Amino acid sequence: MMENLFSYGTLQDAPIQLKTFGRMLEGQPDSLIGYKMTFTKIKDEAVVAETGMTHYNNITYTGNDSDIITGTVFEVTETELQGSDEYEALDNYQRSLMKLGSGKTAWVYKYVEPK
Repeated sequence: MMENLFSYGTLQDAPIQLKTFGRMLEGQPDSLIGYKMTFTKIKDEAVVAETGMTHYNNITYTGNDSDIITGTVFEVTETELQGSDEYEALDNYQRSLMKLGSGKTAWVYKYVEPK
């Protein structure tokens, strides 16, 4: 069974897809309406050193239709979705089903503060 996965960040990058899924994904542009992009400081220095990034991309619900996050929706297998869970480190992100601008429902990762 195929699953929809919406990416607004690094899962759109070819090297990340090859490392995470072992293949390049084919996707379509889509959006999340009523959300804005926010950024969360990466506290784990090992992650900063490995990725060169200082902040995680994140989304915040606003309910305002003029707030739109653009990205790409991909079709992935259930096994590939589990691979994206590992990549997204689910202690930092949670995966939720959300309705996209196209009307499709897709899995989307949202950063949550570690407990």
